[in-house]
Amino acid sequence: MQGFAGKVAVVTGAGSGIGQALAIELGRSGAHVAISDIDTEGLAATEERLIAIGARVKADRLDVTEREAFSAYADSVVAHFDKVNQIYNNAGIAYTGDVEMTDFKDIERVVDVDYWGVVNGTMLFLPHLIASGDGHVINISSVFGLLGMPGQAAYCSAKFAVRGFTESLSLEMAIAGHPVKVTSVHPGGIKTAIARNMTTADGLDKVTLAKDFDTQMAKLSPEKAAHIILDGVRRRKARVLVGSDAKTLDIAVRVAASGLQRFLPRVLARANHPMPRQ
Repeated sequence: MQGFAGKVAVVTGAGSGIGQALAIELGRSGAHVAISDIDTEGLAATEERLIAIGARVKADRLDVTEREAFSAYADSVVAHFDKVNQIYNNAGIAYTGDVEMTDFKDIERVVDVDYWGVVNGTMLFLPHLIASGDGHVINISSVFGLLGMPGQAAYCSAKFAVRGFTESLSLEMAIAGHPVKVTSVHPGGIKTAIARNMTTADGLDKVTLAKDFDTQMAKLSPEKAAHIILDGVRRRKARVLVGSDAKTLDIAVRVAASGLQRFLPRVLARANHPMPRQ
């Protein structure tokens, strides 16, 4: 893909799924890539693949919720590559459970990773992106950042927050005249391990929920998702919808608005609660 050669791109959650696919496609496109993940085994696999295609890569274990460590990481990336042009705040986790079945700590854990991880990455790298003269922030939200769903209050809360934070930042960068573009990404059902790695409320069958997601909802490969995202980044789009399900839901939200809240309960009552999509 054109437009990425020589750019320095940071990708969090690069040990698997969309993050891994983004890192590899960026490397294949000539970008220098700083990858991180809390999963060191998956991170090493991504690093090996990048080295095999001749990409310049820096790989580090990183917990995106640890702000001081994230700050030191940002400094180390700049010291290593001399600049940073793009950050893909992709790291995320999932939890399924109705609000009345959920503990505070369950919501806090999802929000810490899925929202504050994005905020940490954005704010800590933003000065470097501005200094590059050609910066871009890409934050991974979800279709569940467009519409609330039962069983997904924690996940939707974080992903809605990512959307609001990202859209606000985009306006701020434009008003300030900073050389930084901002993109909010909303994937639909992608064939990643997010459902298999999720936590659930007590009494829910995690294995069955994950299987249902993998067989019924996960339609798009991470590689295809990465290609769609990078095409949107190359075109400097403010919002990228990944997958036909994301596009359909976006239209439904725009057209039906609050009417969906009256219609969906009847539909969802006859089906299992939907799974997080990323």
